[in-house]
Amino acid sequence: MSRFAASIFLFLGLLVALPGYAQQPAGKEPASAAPKPAKLTRKERKELARRAELDIARQQVRELSEKDREMSESFFVEGVKFVLLEDYNKALERLLKAYALNPTNAAINYKIAETNLLSGNLKDATNFALVAVKLGPQNAYYYLLLAQIYSAQKQYDQAAKVYTSLIKDVPDSGYYLFNLADLYLAQGKLNEALTTFEQAEKQFGPLDEVSFKKQQIYLKQNNLDKALQEGEALISSNPDEVRYVLAQAEMYAANNRFPDAIRVAEQALRQDPDNPQARMILADIYRQQNNRPESEKQIKLAFESPGLDIDEKVRILVDYIKQLPNPAIEKIALELASITTRVHPKEAKAFSVAGDIQTITENKQLARENYLKAIRLDNSKFQIWQQVVLIDAELNQVDSLLRHTDRALELFPNQAPLWYYNGVAQLLSKQPTKGIKALEYGRKLATDNPELLAQIDTQLGDAYHGLKEYAKSDAAYEAALIFDANNAQALNNYSYFLSIRGEKLERAKELSGKLVKQFPTNDTYLDTYAWVLYKLKDYTGARQNLEKALKTSTDATIIEHYGDVLFQLGEKELAMAEWQRAKKAGGASALIDRKIKDKKLYE
Repeated sequence: MSRFAASIFLFLGLLVALPGYAQQPAGKEPASAAPKPAKLTRKERKELARRAELDIARQQVRELSEKDREMSESFFVEGVKFVLLEDYNKALERLLKAYALNPTNAAINYKIAETNLLSGNLKDATNFALVAVKLGPQNAYYYLLLAQIYSAQKQYDQAAKVYTSLIKDVPDSGYYLFNLADLYLAQGKLNEALTTFEQAEKQFGPLDEVSFKKQQIYLKQNNLDKALQEGEALISSNPDEVRYVLAQAEMYAANNRFPDAIRVAEQALRQDPDNPQARMILADIYRQQNNRPESEKQIKLAFESPGLDIDEKVRILVDYIKQLPNPAIEKIALELASITTRVHPKEAKAFSVAGDIQTITENKQLARENYLKAIRLDNSKFQIWQQVVLIDAELNQVDSLLRHTDRALELFPNQAPLWYYNGVAQLLSKQPTKGIKALEYGRKLATDNPELLAQIDTQLGDAYHGLKEYAKSDAAYEAALIFDANNAQALNNYSYFLSIRGEKLERAKELSGKLVKQFPTNDTYLDTYAWVLYKLKDYTGARQNLEKALKTSTDATIIEHYGDVLFQLGEKELAMAEWQRAKKAGGASALIDRKIKDKKLYE
């Protein structure tokens, strides 16, 4: 169509639509001059322009050739295919070709808008969606897409206007009032949301979901009475729905209306005697009222119910763990843990959290049993294996430690702590070569854990000393002290072994002296320091430290050392008495009998 023809068409369309224009009956002359057309309002002008645009568009559509129509449809179908394949560049390429042939097709504009939205081009998405709505004003999907695009740009006011137009202009679209209300809620426009929900209720009648949302609005507006009225209405209209009763009880409880909360929670229990949520509400109310016996009774009844989800039980038990150790709650925490494992015997997490509570409350044997049950149900959690191994080590059960670390290393070969404990278990099992191998491997894995490295090096120092590889032993101890200069085990064992060998005695004195300064009453450390002084022939200093140690110790080795020092100081009778006391205590050196028999000092 030529530009001139289009102008004529527009002019004729306007003429036909003008109010106040009347054709005269045929064959009659007007009695007087025709009156001037009435002045159009802004709204009327806008509506006429819209209708003119649509008339032009329809005329253009009618003039589309069959070939162009077929090509446009083909490009459109290909574009839709690429949208489904999420190849948005190719999709837009095809859809824009379809658009070039048929720009006033609403569906093409809609699909281009949707594709731009999916690819993140919100500006173009907005423009094409606006055109789609203009060309297809009766299609709800076009409005919904435009509202979605505005929402994606956080232009919520514009999105709300789109929903309003949709509800007004598209027949049977009242159910989009719920979308509009939710949009107002997202903006925090509570009054508008409330008004919109009320409109929806007038059209569709009372709806449970709407009542819940209205409750939330009233609560945000601090209008508790209105919120409670909604709750009571829900209960009245749904007398068999216990969830509404529970929600009402929770609302009363949250607002410290405890008598009402108890009344409604008990109403829920009359409807459903085993309902765990009602029990939990009552337990929390009684806890806040400092009625511990009743609170504990209700929470135990709740835990007895399989209806209380295992994850909820674990969450509650974790809250108890955060408060432990605490004698006031220790008993109930242990009881709830026990109930959980009994009610959920196939849930690894039940046994795991029970083990955690029992560990903290010093029930180590029982804790290990529960951790092992958790592992039988799910062996994929390294933390549980680690807890088992730590308890083995703490209980000094070497066989269990070796067995459990071997099993754990099959699943977690890159965990340095497991290699450390496995190495310790091997050493304690008199297998130093295997122990050293495990420790050295663990050392390679522990480069980012200085504390563990220090522990590994200390054990390597002990192990290499046992194999008489003294250079490696000393190097391991020195490495441990670089990471942790106050490592008590390294300071004590290194200095003691040096004194036994009679090597680097000044270094040994420095190390053991530092340890005694930190722990001035520890009999083991005092004995080590005394023996270093003994090797340096400082017998008086050795005697002083041994006498401090013997104030708290009856260890045969310390007593024997004291006898040796006395002998060196010339107090042979006193030395004999100490040697005899050491023998009687049990655990003295292999030389003790010769010392006593010959009344001589053997080293």
